[in-house]
Amino acid sequence: MSSTNHIVQYVVVRGDLFSKLKWPVGAVIAQACHSCTAAIHLYYKDEVTQEYLSDLDRMHKIVLEAKDEESLNKLSETLKENNIDHKLWLEQPENIPTCIAVKPYRKTDVQAFFKSFKLFR
Repeated sequence: MSSTNHIVQYVVVRGDLFSKLKWPVGAVIAQACHSCTAAIHLYYKDEVTQEYLSDLDRMHKIVLEAKDEESLNKLSETLKENNIDHKLWLEQPENIPTCIAVKPYRKTDVQAFFKSFKLFR
């Protein structure tokens, strides 16, 4: 399999949680963990998810940054419109959208949806 078409899990985290809202780094990382775990659970029986999980030492995630809640919600709507399976994580009890994780996909099948996002730093 070509390295450009390997299986990846895209994760998009709100950057403003850290930069503007002053959430602790660990709390922001926890949001990504929550959304990834939820996406794997929701789509566990999916064939590509199973292939992704079959080689735990070579899982590949791409963690990107959404600038704010609006851009995260817009991405979620775009993914829904295009039937891209994902989990929009809502932190409770506040019901705040914090992160999106897609189920594992072949990179070439979904990378176009994430071109406007930069790596989370």
